[in-house]
Amino acid sequence: METTQRANRPAQPLTGRIALVAGATRGAGRAMAVELGRAGATVYVTGRTTRERVSEVGRSTETIEETAELVDAAGGTGIAVPTDHLEPAQVASLVERIEREQGRLDILVNDIWGGDLHVEWDKKMWEHDLDKGLRVLRLGVETHIVTSRYALPLLVKNPGGLVVEVTDGTAEYNGPHYRKPFYYDLAKAAPLRMARGLAEELAEYGCTALALSPGWLRSEAMLDTHFKVTEENWRAGCEQNPHFAISETPAFVGRALVALAADPDVARHNGASLSSGGLAKEYGFTDVDGSAPDAWRYITEVDQESGTADVTGYR
Repeated sequence: METTQRANRPAQPLTGRIALVAGATRGAGRAMAVELGRAGATVYVTGRTTRERVSEVGRSTETIEETAELVDAAGGTGIAVPTDHLEPAQVASLVERIEREQGRLDILVNDIWGGDLHVEWDKKMWEHDLDKGLRVLRLGVETHIVTSRYALPLLVKNPGGLVVEVTDGTAEYNGPHYRKPFYYDLAKAAPLRMARGLAEELAEYGCTALALSPGWLRSEAMLDTHFKVTEENWRAGCEQNPHFAISETPAFVGRALVALAADPDVARHNGASLSSGGLAKEYGFTDVDGSAPDAWRYITEVDQESGTADVTGYR
């Protein structure tokens, strides 16, 4: 039976590839790990919430162990490693384990976040609690730096490595738009610049760095906390905000990542800022419902203050 099931699985272009998805407990990180597994990769998944311990995010319903199991179920190999990416010793130990067990690292995804609960969304910079603001920057910027510092020496040992800085918004959108408040704007702008800098430093090793953004992500928290809906009835959220109609599942950005990782010419994107919707046009993948929402084009071109929404031509 197992042999038959494996024979019926779609082609797995990433078989033999070793990936680290840092920040894979939920949302985009979890979906990217699962899609990498579906493509055949061995995926190390990290985060702070386990079945024994819940991080400051406070969501016990998603754990890194569950993510690893989903990777396995999709056809890959998932390995959960509890890691606080603000602790250099823990990250160093994680990378040492990957090198010991696999001897290589082909794909690094910096998706660590968890800062939303510290953001005071309606405050001016000087009104925002300083400790909370600095925590946002530590979670959204410092974690990425620490992870790359320890993971890149392993990744550059072989040409063809891919580093993906995950953020919210493309350079094209975030450049002219203020993603208020102040600390959130900095946290989401920094990975774009990180990808640009790493692209310069990795090129001589035959490796690629780029930034990747989902669109309006229907993450677990977006569904059950912000809109009080489920994935099955998510369109009910459009009653609160009609523009939610352009939203996408986390799987969409996961498929974008796989398309990039499987592209032998991915180096042409070195230093680029990319989005799930934009890459769908290039590679031809879709979201789970068969659509291809281009959220950042929609957000740029459609009046977000309008009480009506028409996604025709955008998904």
